[in-house]
Amino acid sequence: MAESWANLGIDLHLEPAGSTGLRQGLTDALRDAVRGGRLAPGTRLPSSRALAADLGLARNTVAEAYAGLVAEGWLTARQGSGTRVAERATPPATAPAAPVRHRPPGRPALSLVPGTPDLAAFPRTAWLQAARRALATAPFDALGYGDPRGRPELRAAVAGYLARVRGVRADPDRVLITAGFSHALRLLAAVLRARGARTVAVESYGLDAYTALLHEAGLTTTPLPYDELGTDTRPLGSEDAVLLTPAHQFPMGTALHPDRRAAVVDWARRTGGLILEDDYDGEFRYDRRPVGALQDLAPDQVVYLGTASKSLAPGLRLGWMVLPPALHAATVATKGRIDTCGVLDQLTLAEFLTSGAYDRHVRAARLRYRRRRDALATAVTDRAPGVHVTGIAAGLHAVLRLPPGTERSVVQAAGWQHLALHGLSFYRHPAAATAPLDALVVGYGTPPESRWTEALEALCRALP
Repeated sequence: MAESWANLGIDLHLEPAGSTGLRQGLTDALRDAVRGGRLAPGTRLPSSRALAADLGLARNTVAEAYAGLVAEGWLTARQGSGTRVAERATPPATAPAAPVRHRPPGRPALSLVPGTPDLAAFPRTAWLQAARRALATAPFDALGYGDPRGRPELRAAVAGYLARVRGVRADPDRVLITAGFSHALRLLAAVLRARGARTVAVESYGLDAYTALLHEAGLTTTPLPYDELGTDTRPLGSEDAVLLTPAHQFPMGTALHPDRRAAVVDWARRTGGLILEDDYDGEFRYDRRPVGALQDLAPDQVVYLGTASKSLAPGLRLGWMVLPPALHAATVATKGRIDTCGVLDQLTLAEFLTSGAYDRHVRAARLRYRRRRDALATAVTDRAPGVHVTGIAAGLHAVLRLPPGTERSVVQAAGWQHLALHGLSFYRHPAAATAPLDALVVGYGTPPESRWTEALEALCRALP
C-alpha cells in the first residue's frame, strides 16, 4: 500500500485558486520541502492516486506537479520504484575546527580592570544548598508576580544584615530590592526628575555609566572638587541631590573625611537635598576600622544603596535601597506594580544571609583579597620604586600613582602584555576642575586565582 502523506509528517500549504493554482501550489510546496530538507534524498513519495486522495485533489493535478519536479531534477520517477526525492551532491563533511587556544587579536587574555570580584570563587556549593532550602520552604504565593518592593524574606534579611554590619537604620518596609545599582539609580533619577530636580552633584572621579544614567533622565551633573582629604562636599549649594561613595571613594580609595561627612549632612538638612550613598564594597576592609554608613547620620535625607555584585557576583543582578519615608511610595510606584527581580534568587540570597553562609563567604574572600593586595604592594615596591600604591586599606582595587606624563604609555604597554588595564583618566568627569593625575586603577580582585600571578607579572612588566 502506498505510504500516506500524513505518515511522512509533511504539511503542505496550497493556494486554492482553481486547478492551475492548486497544481502550482503543490509544486511549490513540494519543491520547498525538498530544498529545505524536510524531504530527504531517496524518500519515496506517495503515488499520485494516494496523494490526490489525501489532499482532496484531482489525480492529474498531482501527476502534473510530480512531472514538473522530475523535469527540474528535484524528483526521480522509475518504473517499479515509484517517485522519489532525487539524490543530490552534498559538500564533503569537514572535521570540526580545533578549539582556538588564543584570544582574538586585540582582546586581552588578562584583566585588572576593577568592577568585578573573582567570579571563579563564587560559592557554588553553598549557594546551591541555600537555593534548595529556600525552594523547599518557600510558600506557594512566592512564585506569583510578587510585591514590587521585593520578597519580604530578603528585605528582612537585608535590613538585619545592614544594621549589624554597616550601621544602617533599615526597617524592612523601607527596603526596596532592585536588579543591581544601575537599576536603582535609574529609578531614583526618574523620581528626582518627576519631583522637579534638575542637578545632581557627583564626584570628580567615578563611573561615567552612572552619570550617563542621570543625563538620560534629564538631570545635569556637576563634579565636586577632590583633594588629599577626598571629595570636597563644602561647595554644595543649589543641587537637588549628590551621589557619593563615602566609605570607599571609587576609584581613589579614600574614605570621606569626617568634616566633609558632616558638611554634606548639614547641606542635606538645610536645603532638603538628597544624598545617594553608594556603598558598593562595604564588606572589604583590611587595615582600618569599618567606616559606618552615612545613612545612620541622616536617615531621612540619605538613600542607602548596596548590591551583591562585589561580595558575590554581578550576574545575580540583586541590589537594595533603604529609602527615606518621603521617597518610598514614589520609588515603589516608579519600579512598577510587580516585582522585576527573580524570586528564586531573592529567596536564595535571603537564606544565604540568614544561615550565616554569606558571612563565612565574605570572611574567606576578605582573606583571599588581602593576600592579593599585599602581593601587589610588595611587587610594585620591589619592581617599580617610582610608582606609589595608594587606596589599599579597603576594597578590591588599588590606585598606582605614576610619574607625571606616563599613564597613557603604561596602559599601552599593558596592552602589549595582553593585559586590560584602566588609567585613572578613564574615570575622570569631563567637567572636573581637579588637576589630572597620572595613575592606574588596578582591580586586583578581578582575575581568577589561577591567573592572578600571571596578571601581576604582566602589570609589573608594564610599569615604568
